[in-house]
Amino acid sequence: MGTARLTLHPAFTVGRVSPRLFGSFVEHLGRCVHTGIHEPGHPAADADGLRTDVLDLVRELGVTTIRYPGGNFVSGYRWEDSVGPKDERPRRLDLAWHSTETNRFGLSEYIAFLRKLGPRAEPMLAVNLGTRGVAEALALQEYANHPAGTALSDLRIAHGDKEPFGIRLWCLGNEMDGPWQTGHKTAAEYGRLAAETARAMRQMDPSVELVACGSSSQAMPAFAAWEATVLAETYDLVDHISLHAYYEPHDGDLDSFLASAVDMESFIENVVATCDHVGARLKSKKRISLSFDEWNVWYMSRWQQQERAADPADWPEAPRLLEDNYSVLDAVVSGSLLIALLRHADRVTVACLAQLVNVIAPIMTEPGGPAWRQTTFFPFAQASRHGRGEVLDVRVDSPTYATAKYGETDLLHATAVRADDGSVTVFAVNRGRTGPLPLEVTLTGLGLTEVVEHSALADADPDARNTLAEPDRVVPHPVTGTTLAGERLTATLEPLSWNVIRLARTAT
Repeated sequence: MGTARLTLHPAFTVGRVSPRLFGSFVEHLGRCVHTGIHEPGHPAADADGLRTDVLDLVRELGVTTIRYPGGNFVSGYRWEDSVGPKDERPRRLDLAWHSTETNRFGLSEYIAFLRKLGPRAEPMLAVNLGTRGVAEALALQEYANHPAGTALSDLRIAHGDKEPFGIRLWCLGNEMDGPWQTGHKTAAEYGRLAAETARAMRQMDPSVELVACGSSSQAMPAFAAWEATVLAETYDLVDHISLHAYYEPHDGDLDSFLASAVDMESFIENVVATCDHVGARLKSKKRISLSFDEWNVWYMSRWQQQERAADPADWPEAPRLLEDNYSVLDAVVSGSLLIALLRHADRVTVACLAQLVNVIAPIMTEPGGPAWRQTTFFPFAQASRHGRGEVLDVRVDSPTYATAKYGETDLLHATAVRADDGSVTVFAVNRGRTGPLPLEVTLTGLGLTEVVEHSALADADPDARNTLAEPDRVVPHPVTGTTLAGERLTATLEPLSWNVIRLARTAT
C-alpha cells in the first residue's frame, strides 16, 4: 500500500471553528427525553428529574448548542402544552412518531437542562410552521424571551421562571420539503411563510438568528431548486439554511458507506453554491451560513421495516425507537463526517449530531439502570475537545480504493485544527478495511516540536460494540511509533480507524 501525504502551513486556512459546530439534538422521539435525559425516580435523578449520570456524559461529550423539540415532532407541537404545572399539562397524540406525548418535560425543563450543563450549552429552538404559523411563533418568542410586563412574559414568571430564557437561535420549522412532514409545503408556500415569520420575529427582537429549512437531503427531488426558491423570499431575513443527512450501508456495500463523507462534502458545497448564486442574483453582499442541524449514521431501513409492522392502534409512551447500537465501523464513519464538517468550517457554523440520548445517539440509558457511551461517543468528544481554533487547509495525496457509489475514493480522510496556543491536532480516518495506511505530514512554519498523543479507535472486529453488558468493549487506545523529526511527522493508521494526533511546541 502506498503512503498518504499532506502538508500543513499556517498561511493556508479554511476558517475558524464555531463552537456551535459541536451541537446536538433533543427531540420528543422514543426515549430521547423520557428515560433518557429525564427520569424522575431514577437513583441518579436530581430534584428536577434530570439524570445526573446523563448530564455528566453530555458534559464529557462536549456538546454546545442543543436543538429542541424537533425534528418531525415540532410540526404538530403546541408549545403551550409544555409549560405550567406538570400535572395540568395535556397528553397529546404525536403524529410524527405515532406515540403519546405526556408533556411532563417541556420548555422550562429544557432550559433547566441546558443551564445545568454549563455556560457553553446554548438553546436552539424550533417553531412549528407545519400546523401553526406567525402568531404562535411570536407568542412563543414573547413567553421565552421578553423580560416582564406582558401577558405572556408574566405567565412565564408565574410558572416559576423569573429570568427570560434568552433564546437567540431559532429554526423556522423542520424539513418542510418532506411529504412525511405534518403540514408539508411547497417551496413557494414555505418560503413565504418563513419570510413572514422571520420579519415578525425580528420586529420583536432584531438580534435573533434564524435558520430557514433547506432540503431534507441532497437526494430530494427538489434539491437546490427548493433552496433557491426559499432563499429568494428569505435571503435578507435569515442567517442560516439547514441541511440534514443520514448514512447507512446499503446491500452490504461497506466501502461506499465508509466514503459517506464524500456525499456530505458534496452536499455542503452544492448548498454553498446555491446560496451564493441567490445572493449574486439579489446583488447582496450578505453571506448565508449553513446549519447542518441533523447528521448521523442511522439505520433508517431497519426502522422503516419496524414501522410497517407496528400496530396502528397503539400509541405508546416513550417507546424504544431508533435505538441503533453502533459498531467500530459506524464510529469511523461518524468521525469522517466530523472531518467533513470541520473542512467546511468557513460556511458550516452550526451542526447538530442527531440525537443526544438513546435515539441514534452516542449515549444510551436503561430505565432505572446505567448510562453508557456508544462507540460514536468518542470521535465527537475528541473533536469537540481538540477541534477548537483555526482549520488548516488540508490537501490530501492519498492512495485510493474503488467504491460503487463514489468511484475512486481516497483511503485517507483528514483535517487539522490549529489552537490559539499554536498546537495542532490532526484528525484522520483510514477507510481501508484490510491494511494499515502509512501517513507523512509536512509541517511548515508551525514550530511544532513534539507528539503529545496519537490515539485510535479501531478493533480487530469492526462489528465490535458497547452494550449494557459490555459498556467499555470499545474505547480509543494509544498508538506507538508516531514520530516528529524536524518538520516531518510519520505515523501508521490502523485499518478502519479514527485517529487523533496531537502536536505541540515545547515550552520555553
